[in-house]
Amino acid sequence: MISLSASSAVLLILFGLAAGVGITAVGPGGVLATVGLFTLTRLSPAHVAGTALVTHVATGTLGTAAYIRSGELRDPATRRIVAIIAAAACLGAPLGVTINTLIAPRVFGALLSALAVLTCVRVWRRNRRLPKATDAPSRIATVPLAVLGLAVGIAGGMFGIGGPMLMVPSLVALGAPILTALAAAQAQSVVIAGVGSLGYLAHNAIDWPLAALVGVPELCGVLAGWAIARTLPSRVLRGALIATLLCLAPYLALRG
Repeated sequence: MISLSASSAVLLILFGLAAGVGITAVGPGGVLATVGLFTLTRLSPAHVAGTALVTHVATGTLGTAAYIRSGELRDPATRRIVAIIAAAACLGAPLGVTINTLIAPRVFGALLSALAVLTCVRVWRRNRRLPKATDAPSRIATVPLAVLGLAVGIAGGMFGIGGPMLMVPSLVALGAPILTALAAAQAQSVVIAGVGSLGYLAHNAIDWPLAALVGVPELCGVLAGWAIARTLPSRVLRGALIATLLCLAPYLALRG
């Protein structure tokens, strides 16, 4: 592990915890793991994405298990969506890893800053025009699903994110009910994290001690997020995530 001050280590733990809470309580919280590693360490873009991505294997698996238990991932229509977008992600994630290893830190920082702003927009618009959880699913054509799965896989592999922040609104736009979209995106995130992590491992671009430092509190945050989401108003959680990312976005662009 690279040398870290005590304050940086504590902040990374808090970033991991916040990422986990954001995943279950808000949705696109996983990007905070990448943001924290890029902000607080001098890791290369590949090490940042690889280290962040490997932490999402456990969180994605936990989220997937929850949707299997609740029944969404037992539905044949949902499982069809998962099969298509996950297969496409198997191709997209390695491509994203390759792109990451070719770009300069300054470019990575600028793109990560843009991703942070996109996340803010995504969270702000989260409750606008979302279908009800009980809406009947419409059959989505295979080609749009495959293209979407490929694109999200590339982004996930490149930035070290699981992908739900991009996949969920996209599936909803294609006509999937929100619970179907959430369940499918969680299942795909395991594939993106697993395949992408293998790619970064091949480049020796995973800092395992840092992954543990961020990943363990992130997993705790995922569990805590279920309770927090039921006690705090959603607008408070959304506002906190938006404020954090907007404050960090300019620094991310300049940090590279």
